[in-house]
Amino acid sequence: MNGFASQIPSMALLGSGFTSEAGLRVLLSPLSSNIVLRTACCSIGIGLPVYSTFKAIESRDQSQQQKWLIYWAAFGSFSLVEVFTDKLISWFPLYYHAKFAFLVWLQLPTIDGAKQIYNNHLRPFLIRHQARVDRLVDGFYEEMVKVVRSHEGEIRFVRSMIVGILGSANEVTPPSQQQGEIPNSSPEPELPTATIRDSESESDHEE
Repeated sequence: MNGFASQIPSMALLGSGFTSEAGLRVLLSPLSSNIVLRTACCSIGIGLPVYSTFKAIESRDQSQQQKWLIYWAAFGSFSLVEVFTDKLISWFPLYYHAKFAFLVWLQLPTIDGAKQIYNNHLRPFLIRHQARVDRLVDGFYEEMVKVVRSHEGEIRFVRSMIVGILGSANEVTPPSQQQGEIPNSSPEPELPTATIRDSESESDHEE
């Protein structure tokens, strides 16, 4: 059997573990692994939690809602830190592998990493600095309201322009009429002249 397998290249490659070796090379190669793992991180870190949050809201399960609120608090804190550190540490080997493993760790029911981060780090930090954070948030909202009020005219102009564009788009002629097709409300075709003459001659004979 081993001699027969060695005579066929594909079977020999499979027998030598070529597929597993090729898969590991693709996964560990810097370029392809980064593309695959970035997609996986977005799917695991954002896509799946968004759908799970939707299910928790629709089912009105308070335990699930609390679970995913805690997850988004932990994930948001991680994303905030990543904004300032991504350019520094993203070039480290296996960075996206570690990030993918961390996102999985946050959601594992048996470990519940998001709850651990919230209870052990995020919650104590926010409670300790809650008054200062409240002042910062209130000041930010006040400045945002001032900016909106100072540019209220420009905002109204942009809104009216968008409404006008959308309104004009709805009034555009349908593509079927632009291509020269006959609309459904077109008049019926005229009868041939010979048919009209035959009908007139029949009426004369009847008279």
